[in-house]
Amino acid sequence: MYTLAMMNFTHIMDSMIMMPLGDQFMDLFKINPAQFSYLVSAYAFAAFLSASLSAFLLDRFDRRRALIFLYTGFTVGTLLCGISNSYMLLLTVRFVTGLFGGVLGALALSIVSDLFPYERRGRAIGVLTAGFSAAAAVGVPLGLFLATRFGWNAPFLFVGTLGGVVLTVMVLRFPPMTIHLNAKVSQRPLAIVQRITGDANQLNALLLGMILVLGHFLIIPFIAPYMSRNVGFTPNQITLIYLIGGSLTVFSAPLVGRLTDRFTPLPTFIVLMLISFLPVIWITHMGNASVPIALVATSLFFVFGSGRMIAPQTMITGAVGPESRGSFMSVKSALQQLAIGLATFISGLMVTFDDLEQLQGYNMVGYLSIFICLVAIWQGKRLKVAAGN
Repeated sequence: MYTLAMMNFTHIMDSMIMMPLGDQFMDLFKINPAQFSYLVSAYAFAAFLSASLSAFLLDRFDRRRALIFLYTGFTVGTLLCGISNSYMLLLTVRFVTGLFGGVLGALALSIVSDLFPYERRGRAIGVLTAGFSAAAAVGVPLGLFLATRFGWNAPFLFVGTLGGVVLTVMVLRFPPMTIHLNAKVSQRPLAIVQRITGDANQLNALLLGMILVLGHFLIIPFIAPYMSRNVGFTPNQITLIYLIGGSLTVFSAPLVGRLTDRFTPLPTFIVLMLISFLPVIWITHMGNASVPIALVATSLFFVFGSGRMIAPQTMITGAVGPESRGSFMSVKSALQQLAIGLATFISGLMVTFDDLEQLQGYNMVGYLSIFICLVAIWQGKRLKVAAGN
């Protein structure tokens, strides 16, 4: 779990650092919001392709070997991002990095689901989510500091170097994980597709995962640029968004995990989702405001935005048994990466510059996010726990 948490830290920091650097990329490469959104969505669309392919392969191998292979590709790709010197080269390398990094989350969930029974899985997923929070609390502020001090390349070089250390630990200490290989089920591509498409519950779970990410990710890429251009944050104050919000979720995510196990996932999911709409509206409608007031809004979004993902993730892992969990999680990851790419692309089309170089249309992005999340609640009520979970 500690190794997976560190892996989560690096690959989440790698993806998150792109967004608070949005203003720097737009100024340095002379690109508009839509072109910046391509840098974010390139990783997501590549991850969609690789996760779709891995759905037919992941359950055939020891999870340890798969983890080391994928994390090696991610680490090398991140280092290459750090030495890119043009927009097109960076765009290309981000795509290549996404081919490897986009499957890591699905593999981590497969490992956790293999190790923990459904009744205790919420707490374990809460720990993984805390790794995400640590990336926001420590990784992003550190990355922004490095970018300010040494240039935008520095955060990627740092993540790639840290990834090399984590990779070494994986090779030396991570145990083999082959329990899923004992299942007497066919791993032929057609059989895998039939198992998923022939199970309405698995299809509902995949759709829920995609809807969740689409609604959640719509507003994320432009939080930092919006706070900078419209609310009045300085670059140093932007780091406070991630430092405070991420620090709070390091503690709130495991708590939500425990609440999920205690009160069951569905009620926890519904309550947290409805509460999360308040900071979404607040952030996307904010004008010029004091830094402390704005930080309250962004911190609430971090806490409830991440919290609303834990219970439904637990529900989704319960929709499939261990014999085909890796394939299922790969398809889930593919669809969610597609949702991230679509969300970033859509928000990039909806958000524009006005004459004062401020961002316009962000409020409509907030409304669309809430509507999609309401659909996620309806979809979540349709899920059932599969036998043997």
